[in-house]
Amino acid sequence: MAGEQNNGTAAVSVQEPAKPELVEGVAHENPVGGGEDAGPDATTLASRLQHLSLSAQTIHADDFLNSHQSVAPPMHVSTTFRYNSDPDQLRPWSNINPNNPYDSHVYSRDTAPNTSRLEAVLTSILHGPSLTYSSGLSAFHAMLVFLNPRTVAIGGGYHGCHGVIKLLSKLTGLRAVGLDCEDSELRPGDVIHVETPLNPTGEARDLAHYAAKARRLGCVLTVDATFAPPPLQDPFLWGADAVMHSGTKYFGGHSDMLCGVLAVAPRHADWVRGLRDERLVLGSVMGSFEGWLGVRSIRTLEVRVRKQSADAERLVEWLAGEVEGNNKEGLVAGVVAQVMHASLQKSDLVASEGEGGEGWLKKQMPQGFGPVFAVLLRDAEDARRLPSKLGLFHHATSLGGVESLVEWRAMTDRSVDKRLLRFSIGLEGFEDLRDDLTQGFERLREEKARRGLEKGTAA
Repeated sequence: MAGEQNNGTAAVSVQEPAKPELVEGVAHENPVGGGEDAGPDATTLASRLQHLSLSAQTIHADDFLNSHQSVAPPMHVSTTFRYNSDPDQLRPWSNINPNNPYDSHVYSRDTAPNTSRLEAVLTSILHGPSLTYSSGLSAFHAMLVFLNPRTVAIGGGYHGCHGVIKLLSKLTGLRAVGLDCEDSELRPGDVIHVETPLNPTGEARDLAHYAAKARRLGCVLTVDATFAPPPLQDPFLWGADAVMHSGTKYFGGHSDMLCGVLAVAPRHADWVRGLRDERLVLGSVMGSFEGWLGVRSIRTLEVRVRKQSADAERLVEWLAGEVEGNNKEGLVAGVVAQVMHASLQKSDLVASEGEGGEGWLKKQMPQGFGPVFAVLLRDAEDARRLPSKLGLFHHATSLGGVESLVEWRAMTDRSVDKRLLRFSIGLEGFEDLRDDLTQGFERLREEKARRGLEKGTAA
């Protein structure tokens, strides 16, 4: 039967709608493209290439949804889809496409061709049934609405997630406590939400540690893995129950689409029924054009992220080396006080003394430590002015695109130190980006000297 695997464990199709428990007459009673003889469910088909390389999956995991001879995925913009012309074949919320039953749709607030193809690829590479949303924050919101905890344990990280929690607290009394709170602060069903690597610093957290805490207390471990997409990190290997991404960043990768993603651990595959049902009435579905952009972009995910992460690590190593020289008269060390990135967490890269082997961080992120890092300057005014001296780094918020970005983070996050700059590394190349930073530091020093002279003259 569709929706079941041969081993008897429940599987939820990325095409299979939820049970009609939320809204009578609106929630789904039958699969859009399913039925007793529908064959393998779509989640099984989407996952069939997981033994292949990441790039093979991002290019081919959605092949079973292609209903046309075109090699490049067509763009479908229709919001609604014709029912069967045979009245005897009409069933509520079942609208089978005779050309491809897996590519069957009723209304795009539920499913649509482009977003279904993106969800198939995400299901394959994230190793769990996946749904898309209109933005990363809408995915986080949908996750909390579905889990409905009384308390969320959360650390620093992206200020937008804290904003969602504050919004829900007005409606439900949802309470936020620190990520490393006492066990007594949490009850079964509460959420432990870990963002790793962390926004804006790019520093990592030990997922196995928090998974053990969640199991001990009967809590749900959710992970924001935006800063470490495949192939860098798989939170399900370390005990996560649900993983979210702002797909706007690396899944999109070109700074031209908004997207949110929720993936659930295979042991919770039945959650997708409720999540999709609630997405229908929350209205936070991803747009069809954005879905097409997502499929276009995710094809190159592996080659982009590997290079971006490797170049970021080289830049971090160079900057940190300059700072460690502690020559305050030097070009870099005279301006930069600290560099922050997961690759600099040296004590976490090796096992504890006497144990030998790799530390938790190297195990958790064996393919690299992410393309985002932060630099804390010695002076807030320098942090405000340095971005304007750079030529290859655009001064803008967000991250994950092919172009490198720098942001004086105080522009969009009032909670951070005003001396902090966040860097998102693109595809320009280490040498060119290093040289651009060097000339930027030189121009900043020249400007400071000039301003100093002007101030002295004015005095």
